[in-house]
Amino acid sequence: MKIGFILGEVGSGLRRNLSMVVSVVLVTFISLTFVGTAALMQMQVTQMKGYWYDKVQVAIYLCGEHNEGTNCTTGAVSEGQRGEIESMLGSSAVKPYVDSFEYESKEQAVTHFREQFSNSSMIDTVTADQLPESFRVSLVDPEKYQIIKELFSSMDGVDVVVDQRELLEKVFSIINIASVVAIGIAGVMILCAVLLVGTTIRLSAYLRRRETGIMRLVGASKSSLQLPFVLEGIVSALIGALLAGGVLWAAVKFLIDGKLALEYKDTAFISTGEVFMVAPWLILLGVILAGVSSLVTLRRYLKV
Repeated sequence: MKIGFILGEVGSGLRRNLSMVVSVVLVTFISLTFVGTAALMQMQVTQMKGYWYDKVQVAIYLCGEHNEGTNCTTGAVSEGQRGEIESMLGSSAVKPYVDSFEYESKEQAVTHFREQFSNSSMIDTVTADQLPESFRVSLVDPEKYQIIKELFSSMDGVDVVVDQRELLEKVFSIINIASVVAIGIAGVMILCAVLLVGTTIRLSAYLRRRETGIMRLVGASKSSLQLPFVLEGIVSALIGALLAGGVLWAAVKFLIDGKLALEYKDTAFISTGEVFMVAPWLILLGVILAGVSSLVTLRRYLKV
């Protein structure tokens, strides 16, 4: 089997069915882009969890003048109540669960608020009196949050105990839903790509039925007849997979590395390194789908 002959046949087939080849490339590109996006989303969730779960704290918000919680019937937290809460945080009963804690006054709270929302127009409308005092608690094991909540939520002077992980979980759940949607769209598009590859190969085999008939008569092997058609599908899918990898790389490079990572320096974002981890799998998936689809089609429409 001569490689030059095989490549010539592949090139001839791609030229004859150019419009169909372009369709396969585009559908493969779109479907694998969705697959890659879903994979990168999951990597982002994993990276953010690993980064933030060790940093998030439990916030014990203390009663203010206008709180109506069951522990705030006497009004704002008193010095004595605040001292009892601090003593409990430093007690031997709580020590196995608490890694460290710090008190945040109203003045410190408004300072932190203005730092976090420096680009927002509402920073000048928020005053220290509107924000509560709190204790920020870092846990030895973040999964033991319920123990801290049970211990402190019933203490006088405590308005509410909040696990900041709950806020992160909402963000992660949104990303996970987006990943599932992307996978669903990718599944539909992959099915379209498989059908298009099969249609393209069937059309190519029909157009070249005379050449394949002559090759049969001169004793051409089954593999030499089928290989050019299989390679046509693989080449089309390969181009689509490379385009998908390129678009994902550009999105991460310019949108995440070039913008989001610079604006939100305290957030752990994925980088182009993750794209290079995903891209080979996209290429492999595209090649396998095209190869299998081509072989199944040839078995039905190119009897040897």
